[in-house]
Amino acid sequence: MQRSSIAAALLGTVLLSAPALANDEVQKLSDDPNNWAQQNGDYALTRYSKLDQINTSNVKDLKVAWTFSTGVLRGHEGSPLVVGSTLYLHAPFPNTVFALNLDDEQKIIWKYEPKQDPSVIAIMCCDTVNRGVAYADGKIFLYQADTALVALDAKTGKEVWKVVNGDTKRGETATSAPVVAKDKVIVGISGAEFGVQGYITAYNIKDGKRAWRGYSVGPDDQILFDPEKTTSLGKPVGKDSSIKTWTGDQWKIGGGTTWGWYSFDPKLNLIYYGTGNPSTWNPAQRAGPDGKAIDQKWSLSIIARDVDTGVAAWSYQLTPFDEWDYDGINESILVDDVDIKGSKHNVLVHFDRNGFAYTLDRKTGIPLVAEKYDPAVNWSTGVDLDPKSATYGRPKVVAKYSTFLNGADVNTKGVVPAALGTKDQQPAAYSPLTKLFYVPTNHVAMDYEPFKVSYTPGQPYVGATLSMFPPEGDSHLGNFIAWDHATGKIVWSNNEPFSVWSGALTTAGGLAFYGTLEGYIKAVDQKDGKELFRFKTPSGIIGNVFTYAHKGKQFVGVYSGIGGWAGIGLAAGLDKPTDGLGAVGGYSGLKQFTALGGSLTVFSLP
Repeated sequence: MQRSSIAAALLGTVLLSAPALANDEVQKLSDDPNNWAQQNGDYALTRYSKLDQINTSNVKDLKVAWTFSTGVLRGHEGSPLVVGSTLYLHAPFPNTVFALNLDDEQKIIWKYEPKQDPSVIAIMCCDTVNRGVAYADGKIFLYQADTALVALDAKTGKEVWKVVNGDTKRGETATSAPVVAKDKVIVGISGAEFGVQGYITAYNIKDGKRAWRGYSVGPDDQILFDPEKTTSLGKPVGKDSSIKTWTGDQWKIGGGTTWGWYSFDPKLNLIYYGTGNPSTWNPAQRAGPDGKAIDQKWSLSIIARDVDTGVAAWSYQLTPFDEWDYDGINESILVDDVDIKGSKHNVLVHFDRNGFAYTLDRKTGIPLVAEKYDPAVNWSTGVDLDPKSATYGRPKVVAKYSTFLNGADVNTKGVVPAALGTKDQQPAAYSPLTKLFYVPTNHVAMDYEPFKVSYTPGQPYVGATLSMFPPEGDSHLGNFIAWDHATGKIVWSNNEPFSVWSGALTTAGGLAFYGTLEGYIKAVDQKDGKELFRFKTPSGIIGNVFTYAHKGKQFVGVYSGIGGWAGIGLAAGLDKPTDGLGAVGGYSGLKQFTALGGSLTVFSLP
């Protein structure tokens, strides 16, 4: 799409669309706290529930209400959905979906079993996870590992339509959950470790017809950036903002995949998401012709796009010329009327893999706060937020922890965070009660050894060997923290033996819930982090805690099923310390606490 075409698309949006609204049905269902109608609770991804029957005074009395086995022994990420009296749950590959009747002792209403080629497992980077289904228009949307997006009749489980979003022969796979915004269902793509060119795609929910596709890297007509209207740090990006920061045609295998979460502001009509690492992990192979670092835009960025056209409103790059695999795919959580240094802003809050928590003005993408949310982060001293500076918006890299020096790759020790970041995709939660965020984090260091790698379609294109371990002087690998996004400060922090790979949940009962890799679901007081409840589930938890109410009773549930990047050793039977992109050695101790599983555990008061 050339500049004139992009401008026409923007004009068409103004002329043809009514005031921007979310999908009315999904919005209505999400506003009702009895439901859990979206993977992260609402379009803003706050993961906050207005339910308060379970609260700080009685949470200690929680008991198991019911359980359900998915029949799959790999990593269980995401959560079920609850719409009315039906609970929809999914599984990792082969991505089975169940509909359960909450009115009839969780009886199975229907079961959908996709037929997928098992060879896709070999090209799934970090376990065979799936982060959940979406609901809208009487349909359940499943995004399969093989990149098929399937619309199922929510009442019967029958296929309504099916489209293929990617090419597994090139290493493209699907792990993310779809999101429905207005009349479109939006999905990303996985596979940066195979040298794919990342993108996000919108399909019409009615018939599955592609509405638009926006790439992360490449020429303007592919990334849907308007040189004059798309901005970064408040200024127009200009022509060829991406390809001029790549050497030759490297952008064609440049990564920037989009396998995280997507938030939506219906008033601005913008969808927000992050992009992944540039390919390969070896920075020297991506250097400029003069051997110097170049940004490789728009990998490792937050991008805001118009939902109707896909045209980008703004983009902000978090880690230019990535040297550590600090994907920017983590969720962007939307909060209104935040007072920052005496000025009110509607903001986007993003806890990045690179160890910095960003508070951005979500209309302009301008950073307002950027601070470390783990004090152990050492690869950078901070982010330059001086608009007059030549390095405005960029992190200040500590040379000692760089993996690139004088045009060559270098082996580097003790980098914090490790490649899996201070937080990976496990989503944080916000509470309007305290105006704080509750963040599951990784507290992990790494040794990073880049090496030269050649590109072959469908084959790994990583180019680095990693070892992971606790930061110097520590023995724990995780923290669960409360974060003040207006000041950029940790309010309280609870240590955990292993990374907290579970998505958090906050409720009007004053509670914050999360799960641990050993298999505990925990509830803590939002105010001070005091632990009020814990229960050991059948397997390690990498799923996201959710809540709903049925017949006047509140329930809290979570998947257990060890796996994901942190648990890949157990999930895939790996034992070499550097396997699993370095995670196996760092998390070898997990086998002393948990084993494979695949189940949903739901709790309620007696």
